Amino acid sequence: MLRVLRMLFSRNSAPLRGAPSQRLKHYASQSGHHYEYCYEGYRTYRSRTDSGTEFVFRISADRKTGPTAGVFLSAGVLHAWEQSHGREFSAAERYAIAKIALFQAFDERAGPAEMRADVRVRAADLDAIVAALNIE
Repeated sequence: MLRVLRMLFSRNSAPLRGAPSQRLKHYASQSGHHYEYCYEGYRTYRSRTDSGTEFVFRISADRKTGPTAGVFLSAGVLHAWEQSHGREFSAAERYAIAKIALFQAFDERAGPAEMRADVRVRAADLDAIVAALNIE
């Protein structure tokens, strides 16, 4: 019943895929907050202006149940990078990009309340993340 209600009231009702056994992990942000996060899975998204993959993480800054944070990787942004570099990202690389984007949001946003807003990976973000991950 709870799952059905979540699907009805969530932004995207598509089911999540690809979630491994859930492991709670920790991240100490540069903003001074300590976060716990757990990867919930991914799903495709489509809006009037964009489409791609949403990676969903459950986050908490107080060791209680927290909101989910969606990290959106636009197909257009990924495709542009892939065309200019002559190769496609693997599924593992796409997940790594989403996770680093989540960490950047932890570092850049003032506090846990701001983590309710979506994280969207822009072309400039992607270039910096790819460089940090040593993806060529």
